Amino acid sequence: MPTVKQATYEVLRRFGLSTLFGNPGSTEVDFLAGLPEDLNFVLGLHESAVVGMATGHALRTERPALVLLHTTAGFGNAVGALATARVNRAPLVVLVGQQDRRHLSAEPFLTGRLHGLAGDYPVWSHQPDRAQDVPEALARAWYEARAGRGPAIVVVPMDDWHAEIDAERLPNAPARLRSGVRVEEYATAELAEMLYAAKSPCVVAGSGNDSAEGWQALVELAECLGCPVWQEPFGARAGFPQDHRRYAGHLPAGRAALRDALAGHDLVLVVGAAAFRQYAYEPGPFVAPGTTLAVVTDDPDEAHRSPAALAILADPARTVARLAKLVPARTGSEPAERHRTPVPPPAEPLAAAHVFAALAAAIPADTIVLEEAPSARAALYDLLPARHPLGLLSAAMGGLGFAMPTAIGLRLADPARPVVAVVGDGSALYCVQSVWSAVHYRVGALFVVLANGRYRIMDQLSARAGAPEPAWPGFDEIGVAAIAHGFGCPVERITDHPSLIAVFDAVLPTLPDRREPLLLEIAVTA
Repeated sequence: MPTVKQATYEVLRRFGLSTLFGNPGSTEVDFLAGLPEDLNFVLGLHESAVVGMATGHALRTERPALVLLHTTAGFGNAVGALATARVNRAPLVVLVGQQDRRHLSAEPFLTGRLHGLAGDYPVWSHQPDRAQDVPEALARAWYEARAGRGPAIVVVPMDDWHAEIDAERLPNAPARLRSGVRVEEYATAELAEMLYAAKSPCVVAGSGNDSAEGWQALVELAECLGCPVWQEPFGARAGFPQDHRRYAGHLPAGRAALRDALAGHDLVLVVGAAAFRQYAYEPGPFVAPGTTLAVVTDDPDEAHRSPAALAILADPARTVARLAKLVPARTGSEPAERHRTPVPPPAEPLAAAHVFAALAAAIPADTIVLEEAPSARAALYDLLPARHPLGLLSAAMGGLGFAMPTAIGLRLADPARPVVAVVGDGSALYCVQSVWSAVHYRVGALFVVLANGRYRIMDQLSARAGAPEPAWPGFDEIGVAAIAHGFGCPVERITDHPSLIAVFDAVLPTLPDRREPLLLEIAVTA
């Protein structure tokens, strides 16, 4: 009779889970021993790197990716990255090892108290009651991860892999499943009537609209309405081409500034996001009196937490495409000139704006830019627009350590598309070890590290709180380039404007064909 392990390998093949991202321990050895050649194991040196690479892979392939974690230690290390994967809508099947089922009640060494360890971030979590239920639990996890667009957890005790399983139960799960919410035509027609009646509508694009179909549909609707299109605050991805003349910029993350930005619009249509993601709490409503909110999203949580007059739970691209055909064209005002971060003249020390302006001038248009430089985020958004779907990616959850490993996973999934991760030196320290995987697997990602020797965003927040000096020191003595070099990654350190331009002119045209990573540590003023 086949074993649970053999049956599980078949499930992985059936669902296309042929790449396994992991940092294994002893409770996972029985599963990995004798791994078939058609299943590819990708090693990360820390669980945040493992989950980050899988996140990038899942986002690029738009299919669940497989993660292997080591009982409490590995699962605990990965929780922050799993939270980011959930908010970034990355479908992950997460296999977590556990001690031998036969003596779990005695709590032997490496027993994991795993229930609830990741809080509410998994979209589904399960430890099968019997070893024989493991294969179908993994199949269920694939569907749950895809439908919920987040991590689905399956906990497997180490002795389960060797249990025999009845061949007639391989496994009790469908090979294909069609799911989704079908919105009746009257719901879209009701929204079309609201848009028709509005004197000054506007649109807010969210991460859930980041697809070629979503961009096209929203461009058609914006041109039909003649209205501005904003990007949601703290969005993980761009939901609209940011070089389009109707693009108005990123919405602010405070309620007062949000009301000011949307003032004068009697209807705000949010597509592919909740209304609205914020940061620090501010009292008051999201929009001024007299402004109506409508939401189109395929995420039930986003729909339920939006104070909208109308929320439609459906695929944003299809809904907006239908909507554009129902709304009569109107003559809109010319787009207002939006504020852009000024680029200072070439000088030293370099500013982050110098770096982003130089990148924008030479970067391939289809580059995926990952952003993890909180203190320079506004300048990056203004100066480096997303011009293609999946052109901008950031950690919507807010935790650090996302960009570098996710860049590797994106490039592994699509070696032909350029990938650039822009990170602060403080952010880089959270997952700089991920460059080892880029070196080992010949991943041609470019890492641009803005080095100011500080947790600059924390310094700014501390100053706003009234502290004359932050309670934490700087770290000028830490060299990210030196650390990356120690992991075998090619590096360059840049301190002046001519060198910046020369390196970008030499490196950026090579991005589509690169087969080795490069880390640029660029000294910038704090």
